[in-house]
Amino acid sequence: MDNNVMKIVYTFFLGALLALFVGLGIQTFYPAPEMPEPTAGMEFAPEGGAPTAEQREEMEENDRQWRQWQVEQQSYSRNVAVVALGASVVLLGLSLVLEKRNRVLTNGIMLGGLFTLLYAIGRSFASSETTMTFVAVSVGLAVVLLLGHRRFFQDRPAEREPEQAHREQTGV
Repeated sequence: MDNNVMKIVYTFFLGALLALFVGLGIQTFYPAPEMPEPTAGMEFAPEGGAPTAEQREEMEENDRQWRQWQVEQQSYSRNVAVVALGASVVLLGLSLVLEKRNRVLTNGIMLGGLFTLLYAIGRSFASSETTMTFVAVSVGLAVVLLLGHRRFFQDRPAEREPEQAHREQTGV
């Protein structure tokens, strides 16, 4: 019983670490655009006075920088969503390739792929591009349906009893 609990814990831990690996890898090698900082001269005249011409220029420059950063951030989120979506498909495909070798490891990789898929969908929402979000959700739906059908609903040959399998292999 304790071994089964540890297998479940390991599976979730591996899945979470794989998703973190992908997310941190993207952030490390493709850093986000830096948020602009407001200039120091943004104070208004005391007691509700009107801003000076210089302060209005600074405010307009800050607004321009902020809008530019938002555009860059949306583009960055779109690009991150594409990379994370690709990584999730690779991880989920790997879980299908390895499914007969080690069930616990395979389940961890599958869970990591699913967590990465959720991250990709979240980043696609942050891109504010409905087309990208639709593509991410569509790919996610297709992959999850295929994976679910293959892993859980496809007929598999019945597993032999360990003792019977040992007799067949040794001829005893």
